[in-house]
This record gives sequence, structure tokens and C-alpha cells, in this order.
Amino acid sequence: MQKMLDSARQYLRHLALYVKALAKWLLVSVLVGLPCGLLGSAFHVGVEVVTGLREAQPWVIWTLPAAGLLAVAIYRLLGVEGQGTNNILSEIQSGRGIKPLLLPAIFLTTLLTHLAGGSAGREGAALQMGGTIGFGVGKLLRLDDRDLRTATMTGMAAFFSALFGTPLGATVFAMGVVSVGLLYHAAFLPCFIASLSAYWLSLQLGVAPTRFAVAVPALTPLMLLRVAGLAALCAIVSVLFCGALHHAETNIQKRIPNPWLRAALGGAAILALTLLLGTTDYNGAGMPVITAAIEQGQARPLAFVWKIVFTALTLAVGFKGGEVVPSFFVGACFGCVVGPLLGIPAGFAAAVGLIAVFCGAVNCPMASMVLAVELFGAPGMLFYALACGVSYVLSGYTGLYSSQRILYDKLKAQFIDVRANAYREGEVTEAEKQHP
Repeated sequence: MQKMLDSARQYLRHLALYVKALAKWLLVSVLVGLPCGLLGSAFHVGVEVVTGLREAQPWVIWTLPAAGLLAVAIYRLLGVEGQGTNNILSEIQSGRGIKPLLLPAIFLTTLLTHLAGGSAGREGAALQMGGTIGFGVGKLLRLDDRDLRTATMTGMAAFFSALFGTPLGATVFAMGVVSVGLLYHAAFLPCFIASLSAYWLSLQLGVAPTRFAVAVPALTPLMLLRVAGLAALCAIVSVLFCGALHHAETNIQKRIPNPWLRAALGGAAILALTLLLGTTDYNGAGMPVITAAIEQGQARPLAFVWKIVFTALTLAVGFKGGEVVPSFFVGACFGCVVGPLLGIPAGFAAAVGLIAVFCGAVNCPMASMVLAVELFGAPGMLFYALACGVSYVLSGYTGLYSSQRILYDKLKAQFIDVRANAYREGEVTEAEKQHP
């Protein structure tokens, strides 16, 4: 009898620990999710307003050089020069702190980029602002080092969810983008609750989730083969996209070390390219172009090339914003143009291209699959999963974020722990040595 009582007490003590942990993360998730939902909605509206202003007043694009200088000034004034998404990922990996002033800095300068016509997205700002909020709430609640990292991830997931309306995709992305090959399962519930909280609040505030109408072809062996072929080409495009961003940043900063001069000259170069091409399709995020590619099957043949050029130049010279929506643009336009050559309907090929290039750029196949279902619907799930798998393997060890750790080899089940893009510095994996 006594043994039964002791066992019952022990079970209740363990149960109390789990209940306490659950209550803690419910509190943290809501305290992180609601501010992220509120600020994310304000940010979404802000981007829409400044984009509408630029489109209604085309002369605003002439302010690009001045906007670049102002962005440099804001970061210097707030003391967050050199801070970005890589710092958020590093905080989760190593426990480094995040400067709170990064939040207003990235908020203001990303709006400035979209107002003036720089080529960038929103999600880089989302990850940085969300991570900053999560870190701040964790600090306020005096969480320990490990829990503080989880709180940072909840903020990333919540802000991403508020902007795109993809709570599950945002959750899996935040869990997997830090260390490829390892999902922080303990962070799933906090991230998901925070994402749902932010998503609910964004809906209440009138922010429509990002969705695309996609006509999915019949599931046949031949169509699967065609999609796999397109995904293989998208993997190459993702490598080119990431390489262009990193090479532009390294070379331009090396050749023009003065940030003021770099921003002014870069702004002038983006303006000159825009005038030369005679279109503003490549300025801003480019969501109308993405929508046209997917829902209407229409895209300029070289649109994906020019978007890579505009985005690499914009981010390299000091403008702020994200890389994910530009990767959407590149993938959608490339798929729309190349897909029909492989026998794939243009609109569906654009959807496949979008998710395949995104997957190759961020090295997150599970998150990419979930995101595809939330963006395009479930009927094409098997096609999207195949495209993500092929692109993930063939994109190698490139990535948008150099702080990202690739823990397991893509060629075999082997622990390697290398940084994304480290091969540029001569670091290769054992599997690559065995498969030259």
C-alpha cells in the first residue's frame, strides 16, 4: 500500500512539473504572440501604404540615394549597425543578446526601402522584430538561457505568421531554420500558440492571409517526373540567388567600405537600372508579379534574373528588408517561364518554382512543404513535397543565412555541423569528399 502511495506522489510531482511548464509556455506564447500580431499587422499595413504611395507617385523613386543615406543614419543613431537576421539565429544558437533598438531600426528602414523602391521583402524584418520581442519578453520574465532561446523562436514564428497568415508554416520554419537537420521539438507548442495568437489578432485587425488560387494537374508518374525536373533546375536557381546576395555584399562592401557612399551610390544604381528597364516590377516586394505568375501564368522571361540583380544590389548597399519574398518572386517567375517547356501548366509551375527556390535557399524542407499547403492548398501537396525534397538535396550547402548551422549531411545520415555557405571558404563535408 505504501509503495502505491509513494508511486502516486511521485507521479503527481512529475505531473505538476509538466503542468507548470505548460502554464509557463502558454503565458510566454500569448505575451509574445499578441504584441507580434499587433506590430506585425501595423508593419503589414505600413508596407502596403508606402508601396501604394510609391506607385501613385512615381517620382518617389528618385529619392533612393537619400533613402539609403537615411537608413545608414538610423542604424548608426540607434547603435545597431551590422545587426540583422544572422544575429537572431546566433542568439538562438549561442545565447548572444539582441539589442532592443533593432526593432524600431528594422521597422523604419524596411518601410523606407519599400517607399523608395528598393528590392526587398518583409520577412527578414519579421524574423528580426519577432525575435527581438520574444527575447525581450523572455528577459522580462527572467527565463533561463535555454528558455530565452525558445522565447526568441516564438517571436520569430509569431511575427512571420502575422505577416503571411501561415501559422503552421511559420512554426516549423522558426523551429528548423536555425539548425538544419534538427527540429527543436520542445519549441513546437510555444511557437504554435504564439503563431496562432498573432494570426488571430492580425485577422481581427483586417490583415488578409497570403493565399494563391492554383489549378493542380492530375497526379501521374509523368507529371511527377516533370515536377522533379523543374525542382532540380530551381535548386540551381536558389544557389545562384544566394550566391549573388552573398557575393554582392562581400564585394561591394570591400570595394566601397564607406557605408554612406555605398548607400548613396547603390541607391543611384538601383534608380538607373529601373529607368533603363522602363518598369518598376523589380522594385519593392513584387507581390503583384508573383500573383500574376501563379494565378494567370504570366511572367517576363528574364524577370527572375533581374529580381536577383535588384535584390542583391539593394541589400548589399545597406537598404533593409527580407530575402524570402524576393526568393518567392524569383521562383515563381522562373517556374512560370520554364515549366511549360517541361510540359507543366504555367501557373502550377510558378507555384512549384516558388516553393522549390524558397526551400533551396533556406534549407527547410519540412517548413517549405507546410508553407506550400497553407499558401496553395492541399491538393498539390505530393507535388510540393517532391519539389522540396529534390531542391533541398541539390541546393547543397548554400543558404540565405550564413549563421545557419547544417548539422547533418545532405548526402548521407552523418553529423557534420557546418555553416551554410562555409564551402565558399574551403570547408567541405566528408560525404562530399567521398562523392566528388
